[in-house]
Amino acid sequence: MSGLSYPEMEGCRNLLGLLDNEEIMALCDTITNRLVQPEDRQDAIRAILVYSQSVDELLRRKKVHRDVIFKYLATQGVIIPPATEKHNLIQHAKDYWKKQLKLKLKGTPEPVKTEDIKFSEQQEKEEKKAEKVDFRRLGEEFCHWFFGLLNSQNPFLGPPQDEWGPQHFWHDVKLRFYYNTSEQNVIDYHGAEIVSLRLLSLVKEEYLFLSPNLDSHGLKCAASPHGLVMVGVAGTVHRGNTCLGIFEQIFGLIRCPFVENTWKIKFTNLRIIGESSPAPRTLMKPAVTLEPSDLEAFYNVNTLCGPVKHDLM
Repeated sequence: MSGLSYPEMEGCRNLLGLLDNEEIMALCDTITNRLVQPEDRQDAIRAILVYSQSVDELLRRKKVHRDVIFKYLATQGVIIPPATEKHNLIQHAKDYWKKQLKLKLKGTPEPVKTEDIKFSEQQEKEEKKAEKVDFRRLGEEFCHWFFGLLNSQNPFLGPPQDEWGPQHFWHDVKLRFYYNTSEQNVIDYHGAEIVSLRLLSLVKEEYLFLSPNLDSHGLKCAASPHGLVMVGVAGTVHRGNTCLGIFEQIFGLIRCPFVENTWKIKFTNLRIIGESSPAPRTLMKPAVTLEPSDLEAFYNVNTLCGPVKHDLM
């Protein structure tokens, strides 16, 4: 009998799916001492899961490479610095699976993995009853999805977990990109196609990895009376094994009225400060400098939609 729990078994099944056929067959031979002759790839994966004594024993195998565990976590929206060592990656995977088990026991759905920020039916009923949304949770799930998807476009991390593109933005989205490295620059971008391509180029062409800090200091959320949700997040910027600096990003999200429980990006401001910045900061845990009240005032109706007209009738 396998020593893996159900979430561990399902997680390892998906993780093993990132290995090629030769690696899967070799791993099966090692774990079963060649006593099992699998008929195909799926049969070999089943044997690996059944005969593994524990998740640690399986993931510590040399044939389960560190990069494979990292890629798996990235596809699940678990954001970890690229230089993380294998034993720490294993612990992150175990913690993630434990969290999934607790969510299942509580009857709570797993985090979303698509462009839509979706809530369970139970949550929707509670929200309708309370006439409000848990914006903190919405912001956290959005950041898991957004940075997981964006970072997965980095060619060093293997195949992307999902399709990146303008479909995640409102057509008139605005991006203000401020970067302070050897010099200061501020550039504005307009339109879903241009904004999505500029953000994509950060990871696909410049090979950056944005690691958000989602604790109470690194993530702030607020909402306007008109339904705009503001999410502010801070984190670190990496390329390979090098930490290049820190970042802050603010998102304005609006629920799509035509697709149930779907939010799209209306605006985003991204600020990157490199270690070579003329005004270097003391190294500390990344934190958002704006408070929720600042976020509420940051993007009002006049800025978002233009002056409000009263002669609409």
